[in-house]
Amino acid sequence: MTKLLENIEIETAPNPSVAIIWMHGLGADGNDFVPLVRELDLTGLPGIRFVFPSAGMMPVTVNNGYVMRSWYDIKGADLVNREDEAGLRASQVQIEALIAREKARGIPASRIILAGFSQGCAMTLQTGLRHPETLAGMLCLSGYLPLAPKAAAEHTPQSLATPIFMAHGHQDGVVPIVRAEASRDAVVALGYQVEWHAYQMQHSLCQDEVDDIAKWLKKVLA
Repeated sequence: MTKLLENIEIETAPNPSVAIIWMHGLGADGNDFVPLVRELDLTGLPGIRFVFPSAGMMPVTVNNGYVMRSWYDIKGADLVNREDEAGLRASQVQIEALIAREKARGIPASRIILAGFSQGCAMTLQTGLRHPETLAGMLCLSGYLPLAPKAAAEHTPQSLATPIFMAHGHQDGVVPIVRAEASRDAVVALGYQVEWHAYQMQHSLCQDEVDDIAKWLKKVLA
């Protein structure tokens, strides 16, 4: 049995009927997006359990082997060559364990959203495309599709019905927007429905994006 990752939980109401599992970026931890819960306009939505897991500690090649929280190793700045397939798949198993826990607590897959920023976005796509059920959604911020050549063979028919929100900054110097656009196009080519947004920002979030996320949540959870 997979050991559950350390995580922070915030419930917007007692007995929530929706779960959002939100993955942080490289070097951050589960605390990173906790403040966002207060910033999202969730009026009219059912009770939501936000789950913010923390990735394990590992040396990261692109950061000179410095040990930090990371979902997988990054071996080069281009993010494409020499991807850490073993690390990606190991973290995918850990996220699947969090999905299984929510289901065991009474929230069906159809009311579970995977969300993530940067590396967390990559993990959202890595896991969500391969999940054997239709989820409520995938919320993909400032990231990219990892193991892109394998996604075509490995995505599940059930996941094709999972709506995807993708957002990126035009001035992103960490994950260039062309990488995100290529990821979007690859996912659309597989048959997924993608809502795409681009903002005048760097590798971060902006208020317009927060507003658009809230609108999308209301749409997919209606």
